[in-house]
Amino acid sequence: MGRMTFLGSATMLRSAAFGFAMAAGLFLAQTGAQAAPKTAITVGMSVEPTGLDPTAAAPVAIGQVTWQNIFEGLTTIDKSGKVQPQLAESWQISPDGLTYTFKLRQGVTFHNGVAFDSSVAKFSLDRARGADSVNPQKRYFASIDTIETPGASTLVLKLKQPAGSLLYWLGWPASVMVEPKSAADNKTTPIGTGPFKFASWAKGSKVDLARNPDYWNKDVSVKLDTASFRFMADPQAQAAALKAGDVDAFPEFAAPELIKSFEGDTRLVTVIGNTELKVVAGMNNARKPFDDKRVRQALMMAVDRATVVEGAWSGLGTPIGSHYTPNDRGYKDLTGVYPYDPEKAKALLAEAGYASGFTFTIKAPQMAYAQRTSQVLQAMFAEIGVTMNIETTEFPAKWVADVMKATDYDMTIVAHAEPMDIDIYARDPYYFNYKNPAFNDVLKKVEATADPSEQEKLYGEAQTILADDVPALYLFVMPKLGVWDGKVKGLWENEPIPSNVLTDVHWEE
Repeated sequence: MGRMTFLGSATMLRSAAFGFAMAAGLFLAQTGAQAAPKTAITVGMSVEPTGLDPTAAAPVAIGQVTWQNIFEGLTTIDKSGKVQPQLAESWQISPDGLTYTFKLRQGVTFHNGVAFDSSVAKFSLDRARGADSVNPQKRYFASIDTIETPGASTLVLKLKQPAGSLLYWLGWPASVMVEPKSAADNKTTPIGTGPFKFASWAKGSKVDLARNPDYWNKDVSVKLDTASFRFMADPQAQAAALKAGDVDAFPEFAAPELIKSFEGDTRLVTVIGNTELKVVAGMNNARKPFDDKRVRQALMMAVDRATVVEGAWSGLGTPIGSHYTPNDRGYKDLTGVYPYDPEKAKALLAEAGYASGFTFTIKAPQMAYAQRTSQVLQAMFAEIGVTMNIETTEFPAKWVADVMKATDYDMTIVAHAEPMDIDIYARDPYYFNYKNPAFNDVLKKVEATADPSEQEKLYGEAQTILADDVPALYLFVMPKLGVWDGKVKGLWENEPIPSNVLTDVHWEE
């Protein structure tokens, strides 16, 4: 034994030193790996998109996966709701407001290697506005008369009439730039210019994205290598997945009544932000008794908005008095135009010839907020002698067929998600069947000017007309209820546009 020790002592010393160095190296490698921030994220969503091309279908879930992640536009909307340059680095507007000249970024390529230039931009806009277009926001492009491409980096839009909101609409998901050869397949295999590439879609489960190593915007440092959107409709399952760490973030958690269940969890944070989700009870203004403004005003005075917010969304929400949110430029608080006053409501009903009340039906989608709000309204209307029956109407298919297309309904209730969509009351046809030339004139003036302060003044006038006319009962804005791992940074806390922008998302070290 001593002989072995003697003979091997030098070797043992060397191997011991080597072993120590190996152990130290392994220890450093392990601690380094533990200290390195994560580069993957799993984001939960309640609704799975029907496809992945936001220029071909309306559901907001499409943009919530793809907008600013896979696809980009000439302009974009930032997290404060302001228009910013994107694939167009700058623009000039002629004094008469009829010519927009865009200077396009050079050196931008799509995920399949095809270069972005003015011909691609022209293709994208022509596809969106063409006769056979299925773009959900085709009206955005109705003001465009001709599109010219005098050079690869110059795009000129000639308009039929001024369109003061054009730069804003060009930043929307429905306006993103698409590559001509791959455009037809974007529903299932989307190809854009964004910081993430489409990786895979397991229908019914998840969509996976991977970082785009050739992303054009070198001013942006994308920290995530991969991102997964997991689809989970059941709020209890959402809560369980968050608590187990199976999902890192639910930027739009679906159940306000479960928010308190996260209170003891030191890993998760709850973030309450604002959205554009305006919950309104639309009335069929062409059908008796809702064709009488006094009846609509009486129903508005029968509603205690604070109680609606408490009963429908656990007290989380902002009452509104018109089709507008506090996010929007030129917002006016008009909840005082017809405040809660059941006695005045009864008197107004009697004046309109309904002293004994009347009976009608609300077609309410199956979503929790719509069902709960309908039940609260039912009780409030009963207080003024009006009977409201609730008919649950499957959303979207049945609701779109009955309410949106056929306008076969008395009252309905939905959350309108589009920002600045006060113009829906000027659309003909639209499901409210509301017709007011004075309101339409105000909106025409908005589009005739590109001056923001003048537009804000006009938007104030438009809000006031709706608050007085009450073509719909204006109830509340739903909050953005976010629940996510406290180490996840860069998710949008507010939602000026329905989205899950991942560009700045990273894990805190």
